[in-house]
Amino acid sequence: MPEFLLELFSEEIPARFQRRAAEDLKKAVTNGLADAGLVYEGAKAFATPRRLSLTVSGLPARSPDTREEKKGPKVGAPQQAIDGFLRAAGLASLDQAQIQSDPKKGDFYIASIERPGADAIELLSGMLPKVMSEFPWAKSMRWGSGSFNWVRPLRAITATFGTENDEPVVVPFSVAGVTAGQTTFGHRFLSPQAIRVKRFEDYVIALERSKVILDIDRRKEIIRTDADNLAFAQGLTVIHDEGLLEEVAGLVEWPNVMMGGFDPDFLKLPEEVIIATIRANQKCFSLRDASGKLAPNFIITANTVPADGGDVIVAGNERVIRARLSDAAFFYQNDLSLPLEHGLPKLEDMVFHAKLGSQFAMVQRLVQLAGEIAPKVGADPEQAKRAAMLAKADLVTDMVGEFPELQGLMGRYYAAAQGEPASVATALEMHYKPLGPPDRIPTEPVSIAVALADKLNVLSGFWSIDEKPTGSRDPFALRRAALGVIRIVVENGLRLPLDVEADLLAFFHDRLKVSLRDAGARHDLVDAVITADSRDMLEITQRVEALSTLLATDDGANLLAGYKRAANILAAEEKKDARSYDGAVERAALSLPEETALFEAVEKTSDAVSARVAADDYRGAVSALAALRAPVDAFFEAVLVNDADPQVRTNRLNLLARLRDTMRLVADFSRVAG
Repeated sequence: MPEFLLELFSEEIPARFQRRAAEDLKKAVTNGLADAGLVYEGAKAFATPRRLSLTVSGLPARSPDTREEKKGPKVGAPQQAIDGFLRAAGLASLDQAQIQSDPKKGDFYIASIERPGADAIELLSGMLPKVMSEFPWAKSMRWGSGSFNWVRPLRAITATFGTENDEPVVVPFSVAGVTAGQTTFGHRFLSPQAIRVKRFEDYVIALERSKVILDIDRRKEIIRTDADNLAFAQGLTVIHDEGLLEEVAGLVEWPNVMMGGFDPDFLKLPEEVIIATIRANQKCFSLRDASGKLAPNFIITANTVPADGGDVIVAGNERVIRARLSDAAFFYQNDLSLPLEHGLPKLEDMVFHAKLGSQFAMVQRLVQLAGEIAPKVGADPEQAKRAAMLAKADLVTDMVGEFPELQGLMGRYYAAAQGEPASVATALEMHYKPLGPPDRIPTEPVSIAVALADKLNVLSGFWSIDEKPTGSRDPFALRRAALGVIRIVVENGLRLPLDVEADLLAFFHDRLKVSLRDAGARHDLVDAVITADSRDMLEITQRVEALSTLLATDDGANLLAGYKRAANILAAEEKKDARSYDGAVERAALSLPEETALFEAVEKTSDAVSARVAADDYRGAVSALAALRAPVDAFFEAVLVNDADPQVRTNRLNLLARLRDTMRLVADFSRVAG
């Protein structure tokens, strides 16, 4: 079957747009093909700094003829309904429609709409200009006198269609004055000549001969492997950075890895400053020596094969990095010359949010909240308040102004150098954490207190002004803050009930549900444990884990079945009698040994479960419930609940209510599936 090849050749596409653009191109074209009735076998998209490419294989030469029956209004319907039906079906009059009879609904009109197929080339010619004009670039531009928008000026379009055995033909269309053809170009510096394109396989080979590697993942692998080999030869290891690797692979079409160095005297700077400087300014990778310390070297990825072996490129990068590290050293020394707290007044000039005030106002609330939380997590209140006061002070330093991603970390360095207690300095770095699922959490008491206070301060602040996440929109990362609170509490084993308003508490419940489900917990067990006023995230988590363990056993499964049977009987009888059966069970009225055995088991289990719940032993509480399995089974096998004697019936229903209430000490089993 024929193959379609498309390449959109332009000036340099920003690296951060490339992978998404390739996927968007694939989605737009394949959706259009599907809408046109062209069923294909496979599609792949690619991106380099100067081109987006797409290949679609197994594409038929023509779309199939189709026939559709469109149901219309009933015979005798108002003229307005009939006119609408004719327009929708493309009919000139009712003479072109048919009448079908339905025994229940009567006679109604049917239109048989036949659509002839079309050549794939014709369909592609009409589709591609629309795809390009509606392309969802995050940022685009116009150039010259045209009105067409693209990420960068468009220079050529390649669009071919054909089989392996036939000479492919050009799909004819034009966009922004550029007409589709069979010509693309190689590497800008190494092989800029034109290339005549036929099919995808030939296209890839021709590009490689012209020093262009089409697949971004292959370019990444080349950079990673060559960098590791070059570093290994020098006794060093690369500090891998997946984000930087993706960016660098998007800057080159023919990667060439080299190594440079800088003055070892700069190693007196914090290593994170050096790494950030080299990364931000030159897109280079840092290295470590055999001892694990930062090495005075870096990896460059060039987009050329220099005749001099790379001496000029390396020297140029070394010159720039030396200048930037000199700037960083100046920033660092200048920041160290002033105590962190001297920067606090400047926070009054930094607006956190128009409705919440300045950063300084947020710090004031942070200090108060950290002091309140500290005793609850075993932290010294004064140290927690000191750390909270200094937590945002590094925002006004020169270093964080240059590298915002170092906020918190630089606060730790400056605080430690200026004699603050180690717990305070550590808290300055850790109070932002965790920033995402893989990130570590604070584990020291002062760090925990300030990190929790910071996140709760932000959440309660935005809730107070009714700025809450909606749908996928969360501009202030409030979901991340809530998950951070949950992780800190749960992973540190903290019994810390959240004293927040009901709506914010419900938000925490939603985030905890997501977290537990991601960890493999059943959604029904989570719902069974959480109530509207559940404020202890650790307790909820432990209850879910314990309940999951019980229900994975035969005892648990059978006990659940017994509970549901009891609950169903109670619900039916309470509805019928218009009353609740929650009275005391009269032991003297228990005539059968099975009901006596259940009564004794429930009383014993209720006491045991209550005691273990009070001791926060949820695993023990759930294990105690398992003892009910045998007496519950025996009861339902031998006892008729709805006895003819009203007193006996009432007593047995009260016993089932007692069983239900005992099990609800652990969870609402009515929410558990099964």
